[in-house]
Amino acid sequence: MSRTVEVLPAGVVAAPAQRFGTAHAGWSAPHTDALAQEVPVALVFNGISHAVMMASPVDLEDFALGFALTEGLIDTPDQLYGVESNTTAQGIALQLDVASACAWRLKERRRTLAGRTGCGLCGTDSLDQVQRCLPPVPAVHVAAEALVRAEASLRAAQTLQQFCGATHAAAWCDLQGRISCLREDVGRHNALDKLVGALTRQGTDPRAGFVLVTSRASFEMVQKTVALGAGLLAAVSAPTQLAVQCAQDAQLCLAGFVRNGSLVAYTFAERLGMQP
Repeated sequence: MSRTVEVLPAGVVAAPAQRFGTAHAGWSAPHTDALAQEVPVALVFNGISHAVMMASPVDLEDFALGFALTEGLIDTPDQLYGVESNTTAQGIALQLDVASACAWRLKERRRTLAGRTGCGLCGTDSLDQVQRCLPPVPAVHVAAEALVRAEASLRAAQTLQQFCGATHAAAWCDLQGRISCLREDVGRHNALDKLVGALTRQGTDPRAGFVLVTSRASFEMVQKTVALGAGLLAAVSAPTQLAVQCAQDAQLCLAGFVRNGSLVAYTFAERLGMQP
């Protein structure tokens, strides 16, 4: 389907293409397609360039705050004094003004993450930076049906995905499975960081719902959910072994393959009302 530029949301652009099909002995026709924007976004803390992520250029203030919190660069949102966005021909630079007490972390954990979309480990300086020690999350009890209900309404809430088919989403759902906040990005880590930033700015109680993501559940997605303080992470795809281990250690309920009316609980299944 062709679309005009005027109806495309932020983060999506129109591009000429050629469509081909095998019906009727093969055919091709000019086509205007919708593509997700993917730009380098540099996160600069107090003048120190810390990371470059390939990201969607939307909800960047949420991204800045969420990244700073989930990466452990700040402890509380009030340690981020402001965010200034500067767009250049090369990409976007987010200038974060953070408390001076956080400056030592920036020097110890400085990274260069250019390259992969939403990659959270490229350029990590040492192995002890990979897994951080985080406090356990509070137990959240949710009926398994609420996860199924949330997943069923997920696609309708994904504005960018509906246009371009190239973005991930991270959603915040209440205990009944209603989606109240959603963020999208070409990178799954970025989408979750944006959600964390948005929820923090809104003052959302992390005990009042759960996180639902459209991707697999890697250990980093687990760590970011734990950093938020949420007690449940649900993913439409599979978790990794390390993700399950990290979730168990952090007392996080982890569910995967949440789709088509079913799910698999990997930790604390009893919190979903599932009995052995």
